[in-house]
Amino acid sequence: MSNGHHPRFSRRGLLTAAGAALAGTAVTPVIRPAAAAPATFTHPGMLHSAGDLNRARVRVGAGQDPWLSGWNRLIANAHARPTWVANPQATIIRGGTGQNYGILYNDIHAAYQNALRWRISGDTAAADCARDILNAWSATLTTVTGNADRFLAAGIYGWQFANAAELMRGYSGFDLARFQRMMLGVFYPVNNDFLTNHNDACISNYWANWDLCTMASIMAIGILCDDTAKYDQAVNYFKNGPGNGSISRAVPFVYASQGLAQWQESGRDQGHSLMGMGQMGAICEMAWNQGDDLYSYDNTRFMRAAEYVARYNLGNEVPFTTYTWGTGQNCATATQTVISAAGRGQIRPVWDQLYYHYYGRLRRSVPNIAAIAGLGRPEGGGGDYGSNSGGFDQLGFGTLMYAK
Repeated sequence: MSNGHHPRFSRRGLLTAAGAALAGTAVTPVIRPAAAAPATFTHPGMLHSAGDLNRARVRVGAGQDPWLSGWNRLIANAHARPTWVANPQATIIRGGTGQNYGILYNDIHAAYQNALRWRISGDTAAADCARDILNAWSATLTTVTGNADRFLAAGIYGWQFANAAELMRGYSGFDLARFQRMMLGVFYPVNNDFLTNHNDACISNYWANWDLCTMASIMAIGILCDDTAKYDQAVNYFKNGPGNGSISRAVPFVYASQGLAQWQESGRDQGHSLMGMGQMGAICEMAWNQGDDLYSYDNTRFMRAAEYVARYNLGNEVPFTTYTWGTGQNCATATQTVISAAGRGQIRPVWDQLYYHYYGRLRRSVPNIAAIAGLGRPEGGGGDYGSNSGGFDQLGFGTLMYAK
């Protein structure tokens, strides 16, 4: 179907029924309209479901590759050491004077990696470390600020922080309620301001990734806080939003006969195009684990875009349609006539999630995604791809968590 949903059944309804069945409770499946908000959220239900975590635990325990190679990549990362000590700040600044946001993203990735380490190995020292990082920040952080880049900080680090907390839900001593208050009071207002007002700029001024990280944060906060309105805000923007993060604007041109589609930032550079694969991929995976198939929405529009970005970064040619948009506050016209080769061929940990979804789950032919994923396997995470912020735009470890 063009919108990615079965005409009669909702994955969310099936997931709810399956979860109850796994818990040993007999249920009659509740079939909801595909567009309905979740009656209850599935937990864990962001980037990693209970099934993902169990598969990784079993396969690593059995010493099987590629999971074992992915695990070894995780435990070799300094951020995954249970000795990591948090450095919480009351104010995080990205952009302008006094930037300190690197402190935040390093601590987030340490919390996430230690949470994964615990979930897969049962190492309670790692769990204690992750818990202590999350608790320290929720007790301290009050403000995310800076120039316009503050919106990137609230977006990227919002969804990543929420994912770390989701893995720690229910762990002894983790103050989930206080963490939820931080996400609702510090991150969400900045997210909502951007998605609503776009920093008072022309609606097309900001690149797709600005919307996407904001949408991902709002979706993750919705799941973490069992807030259907926020979850639906993100899903609805993905489908119909006026900014460049909505699917038809993030992927403006489709080359159906070639199985490709042009990504909105392709004429800018390839580093940001790869970032877009990770940001939209995070949205799609979180929605999938709550019963919404955005991966296939609009005739697999995102899959075609991922094939396009992968194909070009493998060194192959792709079509390019002149891209024109409005900039600044007055929507002054800007135009790109050719695809950008800047940053072409770099490796980022965004591909295994897409490969193991489109091929592993759906058995779709994705030759370019398959080829580029193979070059980066086993995928690492924050700290494995340089020390600047770009190396922390994705949580990573897709080989460990998504291989099927």
